[in-house]
Amino acid sequence: MLQGRTRQYGMVIALVAIIILFQVLTGGLLLTPLNVTNLIMQNSYVLILAIGMMLVIITGHIDLSVGSVVAFTGAMSAIMLTSWGLPTIVVVPAALLLGALIGAWQGFWIAYVGVPAFIVTLAGMLVFRGATLAVLGGESIAPLPQSLRVIASGFLPGGSDGLHLPTLALGLAGAAVIVWIQWRSRARSRARDLPVTPAAATALGSVLVVAAIMAFTYVVADHNGLPLVGVLLIALIVGYAFVMRSTTMGRRVYAVGGSERAAALSGIRTKRTTFWVFVNMGVLSALAGLVFTARLNAATPGAGTMFELDAIAAAFIGGASAAGGVGSVLGAVIGALVMGVLNNGMSLIGLGVDWQQLIKGLVLLLAVAFDIYNKRRVGGAAPMLPGLRARPRGGPRQDAPARSSPENVATRSG
Repeated sequence: MLQGRTRQYGMVIALVAIIILFQVLTGGLLLTPLNVTNLIMQNSYVLILAIGMMLVIITGHIDLSVGSVVAFTGAMSAIMLTSWGLPTIVVVPAALLLGALIGAWQGFWIAYVGVPAFIVTLAGMLVFRGATLAVLGGESIAPLPQSLRVIASGFLPGGSDGLHLPTLALGLAGAAVIVWIQWRSRARSRARDLPVTPAAATALGSVLVVAAIMAFTYVVADHNGLPLVGVLLIALIVGYAFVMRSTTMGRRVYAVGGSERAAALSGIRTKRTTFWVFVNMGVLSALAGLVFTARLNAATPGAGTMFELDAIAAAFIGGASAAGGVGSVLGAVIGALVMGVLNNGMSLIGLGVDWQQLIKGLVLLLAVAFDIYNKRRVGGAAPMLPGLRARPRGGPRQDAPARSSPENVATRSG
């Protein structure tokens, strides 16, 4: 039980430790209301990309093009707003549709043609970076309309002097929903005679969740309230977590990543699942492009540089497996927060970019090594390459078709 908890909550503990460390090193600046609000706004696009990247990695693939898609969709949005004179209410869905088309283009080559995702998305990274330079002509487009900028810089309305009461109410409602889900899940498992967490441990977890959420909302409510992009992030996290945990689509994504052959034999349309995962990644890349462009108040040729690596790092730090079939939306969020707090904390204490890159690289390596260590300790097996499955020594391969035998023939005919 303890080993399972360590594996499940290891990165949460690491995130809390990093926050405490930088809170001390910065003399309390890290968790000031202004800085917490800036953390949300600065890392919003990475969180959006990390959610989509986690789904891609769960299926056993990778997407190297997201940074270039962010730049291209942001550039096209700026052109539609400034040169074409279209309203924001038209530009936003048009940009999301453009991202979906880009994802469909790449998903077609990966799912139906069989070209490796690494090659397709590497080509996409080059193509859409070049397309960004072409449509912008090597120049930036600025400023942008306030109707777009409010996406990244606006706040939840309804506030007044003092604490932002709508933010506190939203935090309290969210904490109540999460606690209800925890106890409901425990009750359903108990009704089905499945192993359940002791009531005392569940109660302690509920108290910690409520305390963490209310502390966060109190800090944010002390400075203008929750940013609108924070509301967007909450909606995405809750929606995608529900899809991956409680819907058929989510189970299909995990099945394809665990064993594509087994998923196909069980009746899952694996190609269609992979295709739609990349369409989803394209839409989220376009959304991240809108948020980043709105925050920057400009479309620039260099936008989105290295975003793909931030998203991939967040997914792996959050518990994704390179072999596919493992990972969660909440894990991706935690991984992105680890990277965001590291960036912000190191900037506050005055570390140079060179040391920041070095430390982030070591954190990524240690996080993956920690995950592999726990998997070996709990499961007794080392991680495998995609497409390989464990089999008993001297036994037949699990992915090999069974040989015909009189018993098998009799079983099938019966």
